[in-house]
Amino acid sequence: MTQATKATKIELFSLSTPAMRAFHLTWLAFFACFFAWFAVAPLMPVIKGEFALTKEQIANINIAAVGITVAGRLVIGPLCDKYGPRATYTCLLAFGAVPVLGIALAQSYEVFLFFRLLIGMIGASFVVTQYHTSVMFAPNVVGTANATTAGWGNAGGGVTQSIMPWVLAAVLSLGVTSSVGWRVAMLVPGALMLVVAVLYWKYTQDCPQGNYKDLRAAGVEIEGGKKGGWAVFKAAGSNYRAWMLFITYGACFGIELFVHNVAASYFVDRFKLDLQTAGMAAGSFGLLALFARAVGGMLSDRLAHRKGLDARTTLLFALMIGEGIGLLWFSKMQTPGMAVLAMICFGLFTHMACGATYALVPFIDRKALGGVAGIVGAGGNVGAVAAGFLLKAVGDTQDCFAVLGFAALASSVCAILVRFTAAHKANEQALYDKALAERLARSGAVVGGTAVSVARAS
Repeated sequence: MTQATKATKIELFSLSTPAMRAFHLTWLAFFACFFAWFAVAPLMPVIKGEFALTKEQIANINIAAVGITVAGRLVIGPLCDKYGPRATYTCLLAFGAVPVLGIALAQSYEVFLFFRLLIGMIGASFVVTQYHTSVMFAPNVVGTANATTAGWGNAGGGVTQSIMPWVLAAVLSLGVTSSVGWRVAMLVPGALMLVVAVLYWKYTQDCPQGNYKDLRAAGVEIEGGKKGGWAVFKAAGSNYRAWMLFITYGACFGIELFVHNVAASYFVDRFKLDLQTAGMAAGSFGLLALFARAVGGMLSDRLAHRKGLDARTTLLFALMIGEGIGLLWFSKMQTPGMAVLAMICFGLFTHMACGATYALVPFIDRKALGGVAGIVGAGGNVGAVAAGFLLKAVGDTQDCFAVLGFAALASSVCAILVRFTAAHKANEQALYDKALAERLARSGAVVGGTAVSVARAS
């Protein structure tokens, strides 16, 4: 696979190329997974009453929702290297829909907890999204492509917070009980995942040249390594930069996941909002992903163009400082209006930091891309699990947010510690310059072709 095969620009309204089909279907798949992953969260005030859940049991459910994703994200990256993102994503969507639909059968806390744990596996979808765009787009736009697809997919977390209470209300209007209503509502995200699984299998391919299975049979070397699997993971695991980003991602995406889990309940319990209003308030945080994460990636690409690879890490450091300060502000708010404003402010920095983190991932180790993407992605879930245990220990959500603010500030140091050798930067700069040259050449060819056509017509 050669660098020339990668897309050097994002043609947003096109589905004519493999890169743009992957672009749109990866964010759609991640949106469906994120929607399903947290679909039950805004319904928890209802479910809490049905199962008479204690605070500790709710904390266990929140931890289960993100806990197993750690293992899933570590495994899924090497699977992408071995089997390709097309087959990996399709299987994850299809099999992941089973526990999403299955949770509707739960009749006890223990069964509900079991299915909530299994649903967490679909959080590994993020790694496939980032992997697929990383192999489809050239260095000059890969940060923007990664951040945009991840951001639009993450918006599923905001949409589900806002939409699922209304889905439940629509079901209840048919005259069913709340116990039946939330179960019927969970059929919506499960069905969405199955539809997207079919689309992904039918309309995507693994990389610009084709599918990994066919390319390997033809003797073509794949960018992530010929065999993938454990060898790729070991190579990624030996790179300290991957572990520094593991920590920073835990402090930005981990906190994002934590907010998705607790925000609706927090606004109900602390500010006495009704379920629909609390869902809209919580949803405003997730909907920031529609643009904020993309902004983080675009800023990273722009700064790298002007100041080189190290500028990407400096940007990440600054964004995490903003996130930490914003969290401390949010933890002090006493009214719902100011709390929503503070949440939006720290949310902007959080989402942009997530985008800036994965704008760095493709440059850590090109031969172990799946492994690096998996390790960094797992860091996000480790952060979410740690936040869940912190909430159990602290016992108060407001105090927990304050501690998380200080944790984000401390973790920002890891961004500065990500540094590259002169040889590494020179190699990446050469690839970047080559991508820009290809983009200019293609633009010139289009302009020239148009000029020739006009001349012939006249």
